[in-house]
Order: sequence, then structure tokens, then C-alpha cells
Amino acid sequence: MDAIPDTIPATMKAIDPEAPGGPEVLVSVNRPVPVPAAGEVLVRVAAAGVNRPEIMQRQGRYPPPPGASLILGMELSGIVVALGDGVEREALGQPVCALVTAGSYAQYAVAPWGQCLPVPAALSMVEAAAMPETLFTVWTNLFERAFVGAGDSVLIHGGTSGIGTMGVALCGLFGVTAIVTAGSDEKCAAARALGAAHAINYRTQDFVAEVKAATGGKGVTAVLDMVGGDYVPRNLQCLADDGRHVSIAVQGGAHATIPLFEVMRRRLTLTGSTLRPRDTAFKTLVADELARTVWPHVEAGRLKPVIDKVFALADAADAHRRMEAGEHVGKIVLRVE
Repeated sequence: MDAIPDTIPATMKAIDPEAPGGPEVLVSVNRPVPVPAAGEVLVRVAAAGVNRPEIMQRQGRYPPPPGASLILGMELSGIVVALGDGVEREALGQPVCALVTAGSYAQYAVAPWGQCLPVPAALSMVEAAAMPETLFTVWTNLFERAFVGAGDSVLIHGGTSGIGTMGVALCGLFGVTAIVTAGSDEKCAAARALGAAHAINYRTQDFVAEVKAATGGKGVTAVLDMVGGDYVPRNLQCLADDGRHVSIAVQGGAHATIPLFEVMRRRLTLTGSTLRPRDTAFKTLVADELARTVWPHVEAGRLKPVIDKVFALADAADAHRRMEAGEHVGKIVLRVE
């Protein structure tokens, strides 16, 4: 294993709850520094993004895939300090951000080299840590599964979440009109300020009627949905003929009643995915595509994540409380270094 000399301790601080529970279970503990396997790198973590699946994992409702670390955290930024077999030596010392299956709430974490992207001068380490999970998710679901492109329109629920703000930003870069929903007039204003063409307060407005009005009755090309449940048949009413519905979470329920004849009559497509269980080969392909199509915009400073608030690693419990309160706009990040 190639490593930067004299920099890697035997143990590290990490957030590794002994049992499921509330935010109070997120306390800093000592854990062994992981060793990178073949094709992996060891990263000295600078920052880690906070994501809703980590809330669910802490609650005991979303266990990590078999063989994954129990340490929380699905994305990070930092410096490569050691290499597993098969990783070119030039990677050593490089600043990277990475999508990982688990382990980023720690001072050190391993990441598949194929899932790493370089951190350009245009990004801070905090900003870089807030990119991978939402970028991989939005790109694979909205631009690949729903294959939207310039001139299309989309409805994105949770418009001020990390996923929502990244979706709005990517739509702006690629000529797609973004319509979003959010839970307050203040959040709707924030979404419009970030580039959403229309923002609908789902607590006070009928989003089906508002989408129809915003699109002149035509409907949107695609819906990116993280709610599920009774939103699904309403989402289908928002779609134009030949529209695509993509499910990425089921916060409002895992079952829905679908009007099948409407799907047939209007040639609608229902699809969805979960990214975390996908294998390294798939995620590497996504990273390669992002490096070609999106990363030039990042390097030029045209694409940055929206940062809501930054917490110290030791204050991970407060970061989770912030996310659960639902008042955040953009990404919550843990600063590790």
C-alpha cells in the first residue's frame, strides 16, 4: 500500500452509533483507520455531506448494504493519503470528493478510486463534500432515466432540499425549465432565487393545477419524486403525454394507486432507482460521465452546491436535528478537518 509517510494514525474519530435512536446517539468515538482495498483510496476527510438516508440509517430504518462500514456518511471531500493495489501513484496527495457507500463521518474513509472526482480551485472542501450524493442522484435519475434535455420541463418535489437545489442548478445549466414544490412561501422564494422558473407552496396550493397553469395545460416532461404515496397519481396528472415519472424516495409512503388506463392512453413511463446499493462498476461509469459532461461547469465555477449550514463532526447530532426540522435550504455539511 502506497501512503504519504508519517501522516496516518492507527485510530481516528468517527460517528459510529452502537444502536439506532435519536440524534443523541451520534457521538464521536475512536475507531481503527480503514485500509484501502484494491481499487480504493484512503482519504483524510476534510468534510462530509449530510443526507436523509443517513437519518434513516441512524433510526434503524435503512441499514447499509452487506459488508459496508457501519460508520455513517455517503459523501466526502479530502486528500488521498494512501492507495490500494491498482490505483496509480499519481492519485496520492490529490484533493478529491467522492460518493461512498458509508464511512464519511470520520477523520479517514476509504473510497473507490473510480467514484472520486477532483476538487477544482473553484470549490472549497465544504462545497466539494456537498456535491457527490445529490449530483450522482439527480444526473442518473433526471438526465439518464428520464432523459430530459434542452427545452424540456420538469417538476421537482422538495425544491429546497439538497436534491432539489442540485436539480434546479443542473436544469439551469442544460436548458431545462424547473418547476418545484416547497413547504412555505419563504422556501418558494428561495427556490425562485436559485433559478426555479416556478415554485409552488404545496401546503397552500394545488400543485397539479399550478403545474398545468405554468405549462399552458400541456404538463411537464418529467417528474422527480421523493414523496411517493398519494403523490404518485397526482404527479401523473402533471405529466405531458409521453412523460416520465421517476421515484427516488418514498417519504410519503411506499405504495400508490396507479390509473393504469391513463398510463396506457398517454404513454407514460414510471421508473425509479436507489443509488446506494448499485455496484462500484455502475457508479464508476456515472463518475466518468459526470467528469465529461458536468465537471467542466464545476471547474468554471458555474455549478456549486447550495450550503445551508456547516457543523463540526462532533456536532453531528445537531446537524441531524437541523435536517429533521425541515427548515434547511440546500446542503448541511460536517466539517471534519
